[in-house]
Amino acid sequence: MRRTASPTKHRGRPGRLAAIGTAWAVAAAGAVGLALGTAPAASAGEFLTNGGFESNALAPWSCAAGTGSVVSGQAHSGSYALAGAASASSSAQCSQTVTVAPNTTYTLSAYVKGAYVYLGVDGGTSTWTPGTGGAYQKLTVSFTTGAAQTSATVYTHGWYGQGTYYADDVSLDGPGAPSPSPSATATASPTATASPTATATPTVTATPTTTATPTSTGTPTLPPGNHALVGYLHASFANGAGYTKVADIPDSWDFINLSFGEPTSVTSGDIRFNRCPVAECPSVESDADFKAAIAAKRAKGKKVLISIGGQNGQVQLTTTAARDTFVSSVSAIIDKWGLDGLDIDFEGHSLSLATGDTDFKNPTTPVVVNLISALKTLKAKYGAGFVLTMAPETFFVQLGYQYYGSGPWGGQDPRAGAYLPVIYAMRGDLTLLHVQDYNSGSIMGLDNQYHSMGGADFHVAMTDMLLKGFPVAGNTANMFPALNPSQLAIGMPATTNAGNGWVSPTEVNKALDCLTKLANCGTYVPRAGAQPNLRGLMTWSINWDQFGGREFSKNFDSYFG
Repeated sequence: MRRTASPTKHRGRPGRLAAIGTAWAVAAAGAVGLALGTAPAASAGEFLTNGGFESNALAPWSCAAGTGSVVSGQAHSGSYALAGAASASSSAQCSQTVTVAPNTTYTLSAYVKGAYVYLGVDGGTSTWTPGTGGAYQKLTVSFTTGAAQTSATVYTHGWYGQGTYYADDVSLDGPGAPSPSPSATATASPTATASPTATATPTVTATPTTTATPTSTGTPTLPPGNHALVGYLHASFANGAGYTKVADIPDSWDFINLSFGEPTSVTSGDIRFNRCPVAECPSVESDADFKAAIAAKRAKGKKVLISIGGQNGQVQLTTTAARDTFVSSVSAIIDKWGLDGLDIDFEGHSLSLATGDTDFKNPTTPVVVNLISALKTLKAKYGAGFVLTMAPETFFVQLGYQYYGSGPWGGQDPRAGAYLPVIYAMRGDLTLLHVQDYNSGSIMGLDNQYHSMGGADFHVAMTDMLLKGFPVAGNTANMFPALNPSQLAIGMPATTNAGNGWVSPTEVNKALDCLTKLANCGTYVPRAGAQPNLRGLMTWSINWDQFGGREFSKNFDSYFG
């Protein structure tokens, strides 16, 4: 999650960055697409202008904050290429908006060079390169326009802190003759940034455990009021969403995650929670008022947690000393502010698996083993009332259906599925798991189809994997077991500014209908059947929801009544 207005849940957050996203495998990414409808049969036309940058100028491309330029000496073909200067604060997104026809399939492709270079269509599918530079690689995605859609914005960008990337020979092919672009000065979309975590080299094809038609489990629904709304509060920083005092948080929110506690260094384990300074947040309340407001929320039955990590808070407990420091420093934060527990929002490179660590039930990697030990120690210290939640990205959880760690032959990204051993070890003590279903690339569901952000189906498919369980890395002898539905909430962005993958309240309700009632389902029908005890929703963030007129929280209140 990000501090800035850029789309990731956390830090401006959970996503994050991260969040970090996934046709996580480059080879698989080429095959990833939407479930394409019937496309008109006609000769293809080129819909982009200056896709080869041979004009030695950007127009009609537009790049965020002047981060793009046309350079020589780096071309894939011809003489020029696009250079995007990604930095710690910018992914250097460049975009172009073109006129398209409704109900039509298009193919977007480009040659790119650099670490975590993305190619996608705003509001639709995307793909990216692995975390290594090297030679030019071709990226390709397909998408089908909506029934009333007449324009599309395509984009490419790098990733934060990864340095300059290059793109060339960008092409958008589709049926018929292209019309003039509706905007020759298209601006970069504020929500089109996906969150990279990594890519994994495809080595296996996962086999679904069942294809049987699901039926309702008959489980009684949670009593009224037991569904939960989880939100992250920008408590240590300010961004475009503005500052919200704890006392001003509406009662819709059942879990309030103070964002963020961060380490003094990546491997120290020493977590500090610094409240937003007056210079950055002029309306910030005093420490005394902050603590009193937390106590008032808890008196109403709300849970207030410290969220550890986020986009900037990389935490690697590489030693037992760091583990012990983590326990003592987190305890100090909980005790000082009178909190109910903690949320683990580890992103980026916080968790990865050592080569040869292939059994999620018996991990051997120090950063994983030490984190599990620290969490068990905190649970034992505070007892049954201790609240533990987690907000991993899809890369660290659902991607584990296809890839786990560096794989049996090496070469995969060691972060793939790296949260699975932590979730498994803590499953008896885990209050809530709310995976970030945003800032994500395409992920394979239990139907062995790739699912992409932008509609209810993605949330249904990703949540169903946790409700049903799945074979890790396609190995049916190594099953990640289903979690209790009351332990699961669905992570979504509150507004288009909060993260890539926002969906309208209508799509939110479709996802809830499908998962809890087996009603209003789209192309994906849950293998786990109806789960009325699904706990609820999580969003990044409370601040962004306030900024957006409380659309997200009001819809939740209306749905669960």
